[in-house]
Amino acid sequence: MKFEGIYTPAITPLAGDGSIDKQAFADVLEYLIVAKVHGVIIGGSTSEYYSHTPQERFELASFAKEVMGSRMPLIVGTGAIRTEDSIEYAKAAKAIGADAILVSLPPYALPTEEETASPAPATDRAAGLPAMLYNYPGRTSTMMGRTLFETVTSKSKNFVAIKESSGSTGQLHLLARSFPSIALSCGWDDQALEFFAWNARSWVCAGSNFLPAEHIALYEACVMKKDFDEGLRIMSAMMPLMDFLEDAGKFVRSIKQGCEFAGLKTGGLRSPLQPLNEEQKQNLQRIVSALKEEVKSVTSGKA
Repeated sequence: MKFEGIYTPAITPLAGDGSIDKQAFADVLEYLIVAKVHGVIIGGSTSEYYSHTPQERFELASFAKEVMGSRMPLIVGTGAIRTEDSIEYAKAAKAIGADAILVSLPPYALPTEEETASPAPATDRAAGLPAMLYNYPGRTSTMMGRTLFETVTSKSKNFVAIKESSGSTGQLHLLARSFPSIALSCGWDDQALEFFAWNARSWVCAGSNFLPAEHIALYEACVMKKDFDEGLRIMSAMMPLMDFLEDAGKFVRSIKQGCEFAGLKTGGLRSPLQPLNEEQKQNLQRIVSALKEEVKSVTSGKA
């Protein structure tokens, strides 16, 4: 599998009693299919996987495959504190016919550089599917490094991509120059232009849950057309959203609120997370409206 395009880490809507709202989740998936994003990821941080029970994760993955069928690639996150649990999520992904798995380091455990090279191959062996590594030291407190990359590429051909979410341009350069067999996928939204300049061909972007066309526009400008002048104008239009998502400190809350603006039912968040306040909602609405108008102007040739 080649990771190319916009991959949306889909939100998980909740019902009034706090359970997962499967009909609303199906609506989210259908919305993304109609919008023509290039793939859907579930079981990642935007999905709020950390608040789900193992059974909920198994059922959500199975239901997603049931809804999507073969219309779009499905990538299933296997992140967990225990390697044994990651292996079970990988096995389940294979059983339902997922197209790939997302493999991260265990949070809280703080493995050494040498120890980081152990969980990923074990998870890979359980699934035997194309695997996208997920480097997010902001959540795991551990950086994937050269030792892990050398180990996984020598042990398996399944590790075909990485969602690089460290925010480090040095890490971007290391991967691009030293590990070309691991396809780069932007996982740090305000660096999307830089990733594309370094030959990344995909972007895992939570904002595409509610602004799919605008994220696709940047991908098409930079990757398909190689028009970085247009890409720069689109990226500039998107920066206020990027700043809001990070500066507000309420990333998942903001993504779900954006989905509400798009007409999707989200059902709020699981404790301890709380929704945006009214002022934050209004600020986000203004940013989204301005972004859409500006990107439309760029792609129509008016800017």
